[in-house]
Amino acid sequence: MGHYDYIIAELRLRCDMELREYGLRNFEPFSVTPTHSMADCTLSFTEHIDQGRHLNAKELYHSYLEESNSNNYLYRVNDGYLYIVEPCGNDSPATLFHLDTTKWHITTNATSSNPATLSFGIWMMFGILLAKSNAIAFHSSCIVSNGCGVLFLGESGTGKSTHTQLWLRHVEGSSLLNDDSPIVRIEHDKIVVYGSPWSGKRACYKAEHYPIKAFCRLSQAPHNRIKRLPTIAALGALLPSTPPQYAHDSELQDAILSTLSNILRLSGVYHLECLPDADAARVAHKTMIEDAESIG
Repeated sequence: MGHYDYIIAELRLRCDMELREYGLRNFEPFSVTPTHSMADCTLSFTEHIDQGRHLNAKELYHSYLEESNSNNYLYRVNDGYLYIVEPCGNDSPATLFHLDTTKWHITTNATSSNPATLSFGIWMMFGILLAKSNAIAFHSSCIVSNGCGVLFLGESGTGKSTHTQLWLRHVEGSSLLNDDSPIVRIEHDKIVVYGSPWSGKRACYKAEHYPIKAFCRLSQAPHNRIKRLPTIAALGALLPSTPPQYAHDSELQDAILSTLSNILRLSGVYHLECLPDADAARVAHKTMIEDAESIG
């Protein structure tokens, strides 16, 4: 058919080239047989993207990525969004991703870029579609237990991956769905978590989905103690784990806050103060699973 389809959180991404040709094997579990049905978003590769027509762009986000030694910018432009990766210290050309939201079409010149740059650029653009589709890619690690998902939130270095490893070792029947960017989506007044092609340093790319039991923000402590958060505190626990790149775009932030409002209505949010030990996993499992079942 001349195109390649990927289903991510029930949204169809259609590409004019097979992504594994660019080193993105993390997308392979999400590959499906191409059809003539309408795609939710399309992606095409080109040698050149004209930056001139984006001179009036509004900067939404800027960061320096040490691992790639590059400056990264997200802009709002007339017909959508523009994401630019500019290498530092050399004359390499910038990598651009342009999302036309009138057609939900992504164009990129990342034909010779590092696969990690291409993967993150797709995440950045696809995340905008997610926001408009009652969905959020949470910076979190997601465990599946008893057929349901539990998302662990926290700043980098808090111990999300360490804690999920404790569940895998000490909570029978647990499995890892995603270790960096699982996608949460509201569907028919139910809350569902999906695996995604983006899982950080731990390769865990699963085209699976599960109902959500709970969200849990972690903090290190000399004890193991968990509590369910009231609504305002729960919002404060969830919001920092949504994409910060979209925080200064009112349209995207309104969409994310609407989804968070539904999450707060449909799921419990907890705070776990913990040690990196087996008891922390057992305390969290007992409280969140039993609490969610008792109110469900």
